[in-house]
Amino acid sequence: MSQSMSIKSIVIVGGGSAGWMTAATLSKVLDLSKYSVTLIESEDVKGVSVGEATIPQITLFNRILGIDEADFIRATNATYKLGIEFKDWKRKGHAYFHPFGTFGINMEALPFHHFWLKRFNEGAGGDLCSYSIEAMAAKSGRFGKVNAQNTSPLANMSYAYHFDSTLYANFLRDFAVMRGVRHIKGKVEAVSKHPNGHINTLTLQNGHCIDGEFYIDCSGFRSLLLEKEMGATFNDWSDLLPCDSAIAIPCKSADSMLKPYTQSTAKTAGWTWRIPLQHRIGNGYVYASKFTEKEAALDELMAQLEGEPLAEPNFLAWKTGMRPRSWIKNCLGIGLSAGFVEPLESTGLHLIQSAIARLMTLFPSNRFCQSDIDMYNRQTTKEFEQIRDFIVLHYALTERNDSEFWRYCRNISLSDSLEQKVQLYKDSGRIFRIDNELFNETSWLAVMHGQGLRSEGYHPLVDRMSTSLIDERLSHIASVIDKSASVLPEHAHFIAQLNVK
Repeated sequence: MSQSMSIKSIVIVGGGSAGWMTAATLSKVLDLSKYSVTLIESEDVKGVSVGEATIPQITLFNRILGIDEADFIRATNATYKLGIEFKDWKRKGHAYFHPFGTFGINMEALPFHHFWLKRFNEGAGGDLCSYSIEAMAAKSGRFGKVNAQNTSPLANMSYAYHFDSTLYANFLRDFAVMRGVRHIKGKVEAVSKHPNGHINTLTLQNGHCIDGEFYIDCSGFRSLLLEKEMGATFNDWSDLLPCDSAIAIPCKSADSMLKPYTQSTAKTAGWTWRIPLQHRIGNGYVYASKFTEKEAALDELMAQLEGEPLAEPNFLAWKTGMRPRSWIKNCLGIGLSAGFVEPLESTGLHLIQSAIARLMTLFPSNRFCQSDIDMYNRQTTKEFEQIRDFIVLHYALTERNDSEFWRYCRNISLSDSLEQKVQLYKDSGRIFRIDNELFNETSWLAVMHGQGLRSEGYHPLVDRMSTSLIDERLSHIASVIDKSASVLPEHAHFIAQLNVK
């Protein structure tokens, strides 16, 4: 009989969103009567609950775990999210919306936006967001789930959530522990290694020794295992994304309409977020410390609070970038230990989720094949770089020159791939999703158009359709979307119904 090559014992260092999302997935995928999954969480490290905005992939993650959505909404004080409103990003006084979902429907086997572009360039076509069910529902403060025919825009509405990240971690902790994950509270004091460089055991502050075959570092920016023990290097992207600090503070909500979207408002040296939860508003200011003092940033943030602060300001700092090798030997970093890109497009939890999915695809044997590890690292690097480029796009296309920060942003160097995307859209209106990258054509179109980038052309085959027929179809699509959005319940009412047990 051949000997099993399966890994039987996995140790996760660190809790929070990264640790408990990983533990919850392993508890669902593995038979924990045959495998051992241990999570070590230090009581000295407190989670930062600043509210959490997500993208639609989180709904898939919850479904894979078998989580009931209503239970999740109640447990995390969650609300629904249909996209992000960007205020003052192009210039002061200007706003645009980045919706989830799609714009319109494809016609004559061509992407919808080319028909709209033709008419927009001719001074017609209307507002791009009038062709998005998510944008129109968000604008009117509506959200709901309606039994609809597949031909209805309501049938496939795309959404994500806002929720309390600490409550979500606690929710997943209970899920994972109930399924057999061993939860140990303690602080890692020492690490021993095998002669081949693999991690052998962890010794806790209380003297308890933990051994495993595979170690997952979810210790956040400290990167206790990946950096400090395995020597992982870091690619610094501060020149491309100079924001390196944040201030977070929740406040009471004074808004009777529970907005089903995140708001990002450009400020003197960065941008502020507004994340509406059921019980409070999450607020924060992401800024570049090179261009402002934290006291000035705090004053800007406090000036826009809608209600009474519910806590003292929480000051955060980071270095933007990633580790080109987030998997070394038998140690894998997930979450902040692997890298960080500012949360402008709510990608933090997604990067955890995609790292877990990549791990499941390339789950190691006890041989720890280097080819598997190399593939994981290549795919991770590609995803981080693609997300980085999409975030850079928001800054580089600004028209603002009213502060040193924004003048810096206007001169940020674009990567070759981003430069190519921008030029392709300018020349012909074409948008290509490369290698199934995270952000799709809708996202690129929303941000490029919203930031003021204009296309000089459109797909030439659009001209096969008469202008009158294009106008008729655009008008019909916008009308159907508007009527569909109007039948949805108010977001606050829908949430209230879910909270009635």
